[in-house]
Amino acid sequence: MSGIIWLASYPKSGNTWMRSFLHNLIQNKSQSVHINELAKLTYGDSQKFWYEQAHGGPLDTLSPEEVMKLTPRAQDLITRTSPNSVFVKTHNNLATNWGVPYITPEATAGAIVIVRNPLDVVISLAHHFGFSMDDAIAFMADAKAETPEDEYKLPQFYGSWSAHVKSWEKFNPEFQHRVRYEDMLHKPQKTFANVAKFLGMQISKNQLNRAIKLSSFKVLQKQEQKDGFDERSDKAEAFFRSGKSGQWKTVLSDAQINRIKEDHQDVMADLGYL
Repeated sequence: MSGIIWLASYPKSGNTWMRSFLHNLIQNKSQSVHINELAKLTYGDSQKFWYEQAHGGPLDTLSPEEVMKLTPRAQDLITRTSPNSVFVKTHNNLATNWGVPYITPEATAGAIVIVRNPLDVVISLAHHFGFSMDDAIAFMADAKAETPEDEYKLPQFYGSWSAHVKSWEKFNPEFQHRVRYEDMLHKPQKTFANVAKFLGMQISKNQLNRAIKLSSFKVLQKQEQKDGFDERSDKAEAFFRSGKSGQWKTVLSDAQINRIKEDHQDVMADLGYL
């Protein structure tokens, strides 16, 4: 593959874990790739840097529409950083804005799409953004949900959790590989082996197991505890907080569980979460 391979997910669904696995797999070293090196190895599509390069200077004088129209050029620049495929993280909905796609087809080689049970996503999302649990539930049901621009990143458009998942289902299935967070957690060998297969990588069992071990939640959590994590929200005490599935059973009230199921019932059923 050449061009961008998107690592796409709704926030707090395992994207960083997947990035860590891929880089440990590719580098195949005896020590884990540090979490604060991931951004140098896997770019983010909302990073202002690429848009500034596309524009030829700061974005201060541009309207939001003018910035959005730089997207194809910015993503083309990303593809030019390597003669091979480039991994790029995105939390954006597979949608358009001012007629411009968030994901440029001409720059795209494929996509690994990570999904997670929204009953668990909501707990991680609440901690990450400093929301109450009820506010996080409402955010995940909001068709206009997005995060604002900051010093380094442009706004990211999510939409509701269900709309986000459905949007990526429109991606060409021949070039898409979907992964469930729960399978990464409970069936890592099979799940990550299938990721490598999708990428056309021929790897040994030892190489696979080493990458899984070096990108485990405990390893990433220890790195954050020792050195911090550049991508941690200033609202959160930790980025790598729990890494489990099924927390909703003891954290959420019956009313909260029912709200999430009502908001996302069809998609949850399609993904095996009901």
